[in-house]
Amino acid sequence: MSADLNPVTLDINNLFPFELDQFQKDAIAAIDAEKSVVVSVPTGSGKTLVGEYAIYRALARKRRVLYTTPLKALSNQKLRDFQELFGEENVGLLTGDMSVNRDSPILVMTTEIFRNMLYGTPIGQIGTSLEDVEAVVLDECHYMNDSQRGTVWEESIIYCPKNIQLIALSATIANAEELTDWISQIHGQTTLIKSSYRPIPLNFYFSTIQGLFPLLNEAQTAISTRLKAKRTPGRQRGRISREDCPSISLVISQMQEKQMLPAIYFIFSRRGCDRAVQDSGSLRLVNNEEARQLKVRIRDFLAANPSAGREGQVEPLHRGIAAHHAGILPAWKGFVEELFQDGLVKLIFATETLAAGINMPARTTVISAISKRVDVGHRMLTASEFLQMAGRAGRRGMDERGYVVTLQTPFEGAKDSAKLALSDPNPLVSQFTPSYGMVLNLLQTHDINETHDLLEQSFSQYLSMLKLKPQQREITGLTSELAKVDVELAPINIKFFSQYQKLKEQQQEERRLLRVLEKQALDSRIKAVTATLPGMPEGSVLYLKGKHIHVATPVPAILVTKIPGSGKFPYLVCLGTNNCWYVVNSADVMGIGDDFFSEATELTPPSELEPHLGATWKGDKTTRKILAKVPPYTENLEEPEVVAQRQRLNAVSQQLENHPLQEFGKPGKLIKRHKRRLDLKEEIHKLQGKYRANQSHHWQEFINLVEVLREFNALDNFTPTALGESSAAIRGENELWLGLAFISGDLDNLDPHHLAATVAALISEPPRSDSWTNYLPPENAIATLEKLRPLRRQLIQIQLRHNVPLPVWLENEFIELIGLVEQWALGAEWEALGDNSSFDDGDLVRLLRRTLDLLSQIPHVPHLSSELKRNAKRSAQLMERFPVQDV
Repeated sequence: MSADLNPVTLDINNLFPFELDQFQKDAIAAIDAEKSVVVSVPTGSGKTLVGEYAIYRALARKRRVLYTTPLKALSNQKLRDFQELFGEENVGLLTGDMSVNRDSPILVMTTEIFRNMLYGTPIGQIGTSLEDVEAVVLDECHYMNDSQRGTVWEESIIYCPKNIQLIALSATIANAEELTDWISQIHGQTTLIKSSYRPIPLNFYFSTIQGLFPLLNEAQTAISTRLKAKRTPGRQRGRISREDCPSISLVISQMQEKQMLPAIYFIFSRRGCDRAVQDSGSLRLVNNEEARQLKVRIRDFLAANPSAGREGQVEPLHRGIAAHHAGILPAWKGFVEELFQDGLVKLIFATETLAAGINMPARTTVISAISKRVDVGHRMLTASEFLQMAGRAGRRGMDERGYVVTLQTPFEGAKDSAKLALSDPNPLVSQFTPSYGMVLNLLQTHDINETHDLLEQSFSQYLSMLKLKPQQREITGLTSELAKVDVELAPINIKFFSQYQKLKEQQQEERRLLRVLEKQALDSRIKAVTATLPGMPEGSVLYLKGKHIHVATPVPAILVTKIPGSGKFPYLVCLGTNNCWYVVNSADVMGIGDDFFSEATELTPPSELEPHLGATWKGDKTTRKILAKVPPYTENLEEPEVVAQRQRLNAVSQQLENHPLQEFGKPGKLIKRHKRRLDLKEEIHKLQGKYRANQSHHWQEFINLVEVLREFNALDNFTPTALGESSAAIRGENELWLGLAFISGDLDNLDPHHLAATVAALISEPPRSDSWTNYLPPENAIATLEKLRPLRRQLIQIQLRHNVPLPVWLENEFIELIGLVEQWALGAEWEALGDNSSFDDGDLVRLLRRTLDLLSQIPHVPHLSSELKRNAKRSAQLMERFPVQDV
């Protein structure tokens, strides 16, 4: 990185005449070693100094630095700070609607602008906008977590030329090592500078109606025993009454008593912030001298910006109290920020957006609730959200400690607050999402293989691969085991396994059939024997083989006597020709012989023979003599079906014994190994399928977008057409929709004020249900939008078919409001717009700025008509005035 330049040694002590923290020294050393850096330290720790050093270093080497921020307001603040630090001639600003001194060595911009600059150049190369750039500072890099805009940071890091140093400044994140490793892999050697040290330590307090108490114990490791002992109600214990919760005025008086002002009081709703200012009543937080300075500053500001002061905002400001949220005019918010930084405003009621990087440190931050409303109800704050707001407390060089106050609420208690205060920050997660603009811009400068490789470089892909490592190891292990089994079974013809297995299955089936036939024969014999049993005399010859006599061939035996059995049929006491006494029943009799031996009447069963089924006892010499007269078993008493089935079974068994598989070892073991081989292959196939699906997630999203673009002829194979080139030049939520609308010709002949109203409808989501305006929408704009509706329906249908979830705005509810935009373009006064609509100042400015931004893009979009470009340029000129344009 810039290794061809002569090294420059800067006098750190002269640049920063105070003791640097260790992380700052380490970061400076890494920058001097030509490495990129990731600085992850607590909010308010002084990480901006690292970016400032990179600027000093670049200026000394006659090079340039791009300083990017997530917010236009933060960019404006950095512009002012750097102009004071480095001189106005050395600092420029580039935002969506403003360009100031854009060729300066220090150029401040939003991160989106930087990403867009990279889009205009073949990725990895230096375009004219990046000439002589030595470093890019990505301030507030933890914005990668932002669900809507986080992808911009990833794209900026991926597309940035590798010879430019990246200096990523982030609040504390849990996975800073992963972020650093990812940047090292895709951009170049990167050093992590990580610290948990805060130069101004934080003390956490908890406010109740009884007082303001320390939230944590002295070691800052657990909830204070005092609060724990009070068993302060928490969410899990249900709601408590609002009367038992401290009011805003009580919290302020508690802070005044402990000299905790100035403070930022976070409330998660605009209305809540405005109400809090009103509820402050006549509370005066400034002394006489401060009140005098405020009077002069407010008078001068309103003289320069007469439409900026709103009712309910000016009077409390004289008392040192203000609100700060997205509904307030940006110029007024900027003025409040300056007054707060100068120590003239003592209390700001703000939404959490104030915690997003704007340099407004306070002695105390108050977090009014630790849960907030989201689209699907309420949720607890994340640890990072909590820490980001808490980090605003403590002014370096002014306070020995910063204070963070949380409140008892109807749903949340001290235990909930302590849990958040002691939590570690959350990890960064990737928000990388391909868009039509990304697809078209990449394909204009890269072939499809290069594009695929770029998508594979996302932080999302990196994190996915980390998660897939255990799966990858499992695949590797299974593949290794499969290789061993394959080697082991290699000499065996694979057909042998299926042949043997089929024979084995056939053997099992023949055995099953044999059991069925044997059972049927047994039932038949039992029935026959049972029928003859009552009249069967002692001395009859029986052939025994069955459940209680386990022999290969039937044993001829003499029935000696009958004894009572367990049921209605008696047990048979027999003497077998093997000179053994048996106690059996009819189920053990295979047949009845024709012979009869009267000598049986002379026999007496031995006393040792127990009278239960299956009992046996050895005979003596006397019994042996009698048995000698009994003829041996010669005929087959089994039924022919049984005999035939047994022969079939024996034949199959013989085939198994003679099967070629027997030559390689025990077939059962070999079959088991072969089954394991098949199972391994199936398991590996499934795992590889899941692995590939995770691996190619973004690529599939990319291809889905490609398919939609092809259906509208914005791509010819993978080459952008005229429509594709037009859409690629547009920045919006759905670049294809805007490209289709602009190139359709339907907007070409609209008057500039009608064009502004029409453009607003193409980019605006549905408004709040209670939104209204007294201005009627212009008929020409409505007629034009009606012409575009079939195109919109077609795009929505095709997107659904290809699983593309991008919005296609053209909402009826908003069309009713576009008269506001027309009136502004026609020259209406700002106060008139506010009086004739329900919009907050901040929302109205944002609507008009977004419209102005898109109108400003149109003249630079290729393949559009000259009429549309001319009207768009004129329309932008009509809209470009205070407070829409306030710099």
